[in-house]
Amino acid sequence: MVRPRHASTVVLVRPDADGDFAVLLTRRPAQMRFLGGYYVFPGGAVHQDDYSPQVLERCRGLSAKEAQRILGGRHTEKLALGHWTAVIRELFEEVGIVLCVTDSGEEIDLSAAATRNRIESKRRAMVREELAFGGFLESEALYCDLSRVIYFFHRVTPEFYPMRFDTRFYIASLPSFQTALESSEEVTHSIWMKPAEALERTYEHGFPILPPTTTVLDDLARVASWEELRARYRVS
Repeated sequence: MVRPRHASTVVLVRPDADGDFAVLLTRRPAQMRFLGGYYVFPGGAVHQDDYSPQVLERCRGLSAKEAQRILGGRHTEKLALGHWTAVIRELFEEVGIVLCVTDSGEEIDLSAAATRNRIESKRRAMVREELAFGGFLESEALYCDLSRVIYFFHRVTPEFYPMRFDTRFYIASLPSFQTALESSEEVTHSIWMKPAEALERTYEHGFPILPPTTTVLDDLARVASWEELRARYRVS
């Protein structure tokens, strides 16, 4: 039996004009070893660098002790907090969304082309492993806003899979003045969909999707509105 690796996944949500909401799904490149070609939520394995002193010093909104308590005391405080920072790193690497704030607590504004291009250049450097996540945070004077990342679900890959993950699922809202990349090095394409619509498409050819993604979608499809979603999960 393969021992599962620690992982974090995030359901990114945004409100619709009709008072409903949509979630971001990304399609993994077909050549990827795990779930290649499938639609998933952004995420991946928790790396040791995700809870390095350099990264943890640039976290706000959640203490390591509280993170450990929320995850049931199964991890060290640092590793528990690393599940949250892994969400922020993976979301940035895969679709370019930055769940960070400035020293004064303000959201980062990516509406200006110069800022957006600079951040994108650093994202690509991170993917090429030329820049560490902690180095990116320091270079931009940013802090991970852990208060935006809400934990809500836990799943372990079944034993018969050759690659297994012990995955924590989180939910977070799309920040203002930011847009998810349509594609990247780890994403064939990304798409915003209402949960119920995504579930309907699981029966179509060319829309491969598996549990636990469908399990999460099924739960969210039962939420009637954006306001109900905010109230249930404390999404800001």
